[in-house]
Amino acid sequence: MTQTALVVGAGDNLGAAIARRFAREGLHVLATRRRGDLSALVASIEAAGGRATAVHSDARDEQAVRALVAQAERIGPLAACIFNVGGNVRFPIAETTARVYRKVWEMCALAGFLVGREAAGPMRQRGQGTILFTGASASLRGSAGFAAFAGGKHALRALAQSMARELGPEGVHVAHVILDGLIDNPTTAALFPEMFAARLPDGILRPDDIAEAYWQLHRQPRSAWTFEMDLRPCKEQW
Repeated sequence: MTQTALVVGAGDNLGAAIARRFAREGLHVLATRRRGDLSALVASIEAAGGRATAVHSDARDEQAVRALVAQAERIGPLAACIFNVGGNVRFPIAETTARVYRKVWEMCALAGFLVGREAAGPMRQRGQGTILFTGASASLRGSAGFAAFAGGKHALRALAQSMARELGPEGVHVAHVILDGLIDNPTTAALFPEMFAARLPDGILRPDDIAEAYWQLHRQPRSAWTFEMDLRPCKEQW
């Protein structure tokens, strides 16, 4: 029976790369994002011989997340769930409104909780599965102008730690991936233009290379599971 990989936050760059990598191994990818085009991603996967289904869904909506996991299970047993929702915004603390802080927390932390909880249900019943959370430099340290993002990503890391300790003995591998560096995408280039230009080509994390690390986490043997992986380009400062 074909297994399913659910990619929540299947954006045009990293999310799409993760979806393509899992599809390449024969999993049927259910790719979702709140808005934006998904047809190009599905077409690229199908052109390479893979299978993919796209749906727009809000990971902050409990009922929508339940429906999403149910849809994944109808396609085939949910083998992997990748939570890749962003939320990176930059505001001085005095300009960070309650609305901004709440929205970023909902995107990073609440949505991660809902997706992780619902994905864990069928995986626990089968005693196997992988749940991967995308973290960032902000998961470990807050920076000036990124209070909201750091708060959300810290909370997501804590969630992943708790889930890993609870679900590991039941056969579900939970891992948190810290992307500690600039990622090659238009958003990063716009936020950090000078730094982005200065670090090309080897000082920028490439989405396809990150996606390979996610796949390797999924296929790890149970006797040697990684909880936290720190990915950084060779030119990134430690």
